[in-house]
Amino acid sequence: MPHSTAPAPPPTGATKAAAKAPKSATQQALDKLGLKRDIDLALHLPLRYEDETRITKLRDVRDGDTAQIEARVTDCEVSFRPRRQLIVTVDDGTDTCTLRFFNFYPSQQKALAVGQRILARGEVKGGFLGRTMLHPSFRSAGGDLPTALTPIYPTVAGLSQPVLRKAVLAGLARAELSDTFAPGDLSQISPQSLWTLRQALSFLHHPTPDVSLETLQDHSHPAWRRLKAEELLAQQLSQLQSRRARASLRAPVLAMVAPEVFSPPNEVEQPVLLPLYTELVATLPFQLTAAQQRVCAEIASDLARPVPMHRLLQGDVGSGKTVVAALAATICIDAGWQCALMAPTEILAEQHFRKLIGWLEPLGITTAWLTGNQKTKERRAMLALIESGEAALVVGTHAVIQEKVLFKNLALAVIDEQHRFGVAQRLALRNKLTHDGMEPHMLMMTATPIPRTLAMSYYADLDVSTIDELPPGRTPIITKVVHEARRDEVVERIHAQIAQGRQVYWVCPLIEESEALDLSNATQTHAELQAGMHGVILANGEAAQVGLLHSRMPADEKKAVMAAFKEGHMAVLVSTTVIEVGVDVPNASLMVIEHAERFGLSQLHQLRGRVGRGAAASACVLLYTTGDAPRLSEAARARLRAMAETNDGFEIARRDLDIRGPGEFLGARQSGDAMLRFANLDVDTDLLDWARKEAPMLLDQHPALAAKHVARWLGGKSEFLKA
Repeated sequence: MPHSTAPAPPPTGATKAAAKAPKSATQQALDKLGLKRDIDLALHLPLRYEDETRITKLRDVRDGDTAQIEARVTDCEVSFRPRRQLIVTVDDGTDTCTLRFFNFYPSQQKALAVGQRILARGEVKGGFLGRTMLHPSFRSAGGDLPTALTPIYPTVAGLSQPVLRKAVLAGLARAELSDTFAPGDLSQISPQSLWTLRQALSFLHHPTPDVSLETLQDHSHPAWRRLKAEELLAQQLSQLQSRRARASLRAPVLAMVAPEVFSPPNEVEQPVLLPLYTELVATLPFQLTAAQQRVCAEIASDLARPVPMHRLLQGDVGSGKTVVAALAATICIDAGWQCALMAPTEILAEQHFRKLIGWLEPLGITTAWLTGNQKTKERRAMLALIESGEAALVVGTHAVIQEKVLFKNLALAVIDEQHRFGVAQRLALRNKLTHDGMEPHMLMMTATPIPRTLAMSYYADLDVSTIDELPPGRTPIITKVVHEARRDEVVERIHAQIAQGRQVYWVCPLIEESEALDLSNATQTHAELQAGMHGVILANGEAAQVGLLHSRMPADEKKAVMAAFKEGHMAVLVSTTVIEVGVDVPNASLMVIEHAERFGLSQLHQLRGRVGRGAAASACVLLYTTGDAPRLSEAARARLRAMAETNDGFEIARRDLDIRGPGEFLGARQSGDAMLRFANLDVDTDLLDWARKEAPMLLDQHPALAAKHVARWLGGKSEFLKA
């Protein structure tokens, strides 16, 4: 019997629109740049400008100047020596100049035929053969010159500057740019800031030729200041909304129990019971640093309040964040609730698990372990322990937030390396508490230190705790920057370390050979080092083994390799950045990072922190290569210099901030775009102070304007500030 089906609903406008032809290549390119709304186009500001408003005579051009000339083509030929190129000679009446093109089309050759009058713009170089322009832009002479500087926008493949300029101009014309606050509000910090938003944007897209280019480049021009004020106000409004929303939420009150509550005053015969927190501090094999004690007090104070804690715990590699998390867990468990700790990788989660059970199991605390690769039987047993509440502490990877994981009473969620998790994942963990509409307290940890002012301003409703001292006894790490040509010396250094009974990390950027990137790969390096270790015997009489670790390996295989390295059966571990976080082998004393110029500064620092965990003197070798280029880029040199000059994670963070700027430094916040594109929190402190004062006034007195302002600048991204 045929199944009866309901008739399909008539197509709506949206359905019809969806059924239309696919997007054009231009639209796809605009989408790739995130330019979907008119306001997105209006806020897509130029990287730089070209001055096409004036013509310069060749006799007045100095070597190295970028100039626009009007000249007649006197010669045009294709040369094949030393390589195929189009050589065009032009004369402007005062001097001649050679235009060279290595990539050209027949249409360009035609446009540059002898006798044509052209406008050419480019950098003029002098030399033995006279003045030269390499690959200048050019067009036919005639017509009026532009009256404003020509903008050069950030773009992607398939989207030319003329097409992008047209799209931006159209978006700017259509965008709703009415002011959401009175321009006079800014007069207190700068009389020059009385530009409207439309005036500021129109000027920045097409500045007049008399403007100081320096003020455009360093973003100090009044038009730039107006934009930065707008952006900072949007950020502060969003943060204020987020803080107010959190203040209305409720969380379990986890007050720390005083020791006297546990010890009955008149029953001396009975054993004295202490709070778990006190017990753990007493049984730890080391003393807490002053910074750890301060941070623990901040967390304990938060947990005792009925409002959910949202705290970011930051500390350098090896500063002891895990023990702080364990102490926070004891407060939670003592109050009769559950705690969950989630880490981004199985390696890191397992390391936390082993440390925590070592500290907490002697105190009678049951800990559950959850990963995606567990056997069904083990997983069922763990889920039952969690649901019944018998497991007071749950440690795991993303598996912790899966639907089947039901907590009896989750009150504290700890997220390690929080930047590795998306917002949706953090929200899922928050939703694991189902008691009376309450939310768990959240403690997020990161080993990527952020300068305090930046952290306080950038992270919406997060309170920031900083462990700013390392435990005593940590060995300082010596960092050397070495060119790839001295690779053999580095291998000799490895032999010397192995002879002393030490172990070595060798980190590569790729797993296998790539045609796109000519970088050394882990598999090849592993094979070379394995061959180089043939016949080398360790102090325990075993042959020196070289292990290989990367993300594509099965979980069991990864675990086996790590176990062998930890136990000292492997002398060298060749790895990708999978070891960036969480691998703790005190006997490892040398870290070699290949193609170090390709790594970010915080990543290099994280990797370096894998050594220096024992008493042995430790070193980190940064192997770099320039490839086909004569030298490293300025940014790469600055990164390697910073690594060689300091081991301080906070100083590294400051240098990284200087090199990359706040937006790049903090990354995309898992939302696709950096939250601050224009403002610099280190430089624009006066504007930030203004925005902090303006935000509550605007939100309280003009809520509709405040909502409009946030929507314009952040779109849907304001939600990402709240997780």
